[in-house]
Amino acid sequence: MRILVTNDDGVNAPGILALAQSLQELGEVMVIAPEGQQSAVGHGITLHKPLRLDEVDLGDGLTAYSCSGTPADCMILGTLGEMPPPDLVVSGINAGANLGEEVLYSGTVSAALEAALHGFPAMAISVAEYDEPMYEAAACFASQAARALLSSPLNADTVLNVNVPSLPPDKIQGVVATRLGRRKYSEVVLRRDDPRGRPYYWFTGSPIEFDAAPGTDIWAVKQGMISLTMVHFDLTSKQKWEGFAQLQSDCGLPGADSPLCDANRG
Repeated sequence: MRILVTNDDGVNAPGILALAQSLQELGEVMVIAPEGQQSAVGHGITLHKPLRLDEVDLGDGLTAYSCSGTPADCMILGTLGEMPPPDLVVSGINAGANLGEEVLYSGTVSAALEAALHGFPAMAISVAEYDEPMYEAAACFASQAARALLSSPLNADTVLNVNVPSLPPDKIQGVVATRLGRRKYSEVVLRRDDPRGRPYYWFTGSPIEFDAAPGTDIWAVKQGMISLTMVHFDLTSKQKWEGFAQLQSDCGLPGADSPLCDANRG
């Protein structure tokens, strides 16, 4: 059994060590993670410069490499590069939750999605605390979830997004399947001037929870429960847009049900 581990907090982050150690009981663990902090880089990959892998010593007999690229880059190198392909990919343990819309920005979740794109079972796991996260419960659960994922794989292009409350293991209230809630941020752009008078900017803000109803990932974590959300690639909205017919008419173009489109298909 080969398990590939990554994160977006960097190869020396305490969460990835806790995760890798917990998974060693299942088989051979290899770590490929960014050389530094890559939070909120999303699903970016590196196309315009070379990538480098450097072996690092994490102890405990772990094979580990730092990567000069993004979390998604790490997964590409670990699954399609010179390494033997893994049986499972696990991304984490992230310091801070990945709930609601945060999955769109998360390097942790994106690394798992990149692995799933290439056909590998994948899971992302996060602790819902940034400043002083407790990793023990998440690490213990990670090995249990990995076993379950291997014995009962998800559908193709789907990953398991796990959010664990930052609590001691005996304080966890349960495990529940959830949907994504709504969790945006009150975006604030702060301008500062450097010593030469040139402006620079920081993005900051606080989370705003639009939907923390029962059944959401946000609700589950607030209840002290571990949230399991199946995340996949189909971002297509099922909404019927009333403006489509008007746009079609204004452009003078046929719709999908027109004879012209049918003829073009032939």
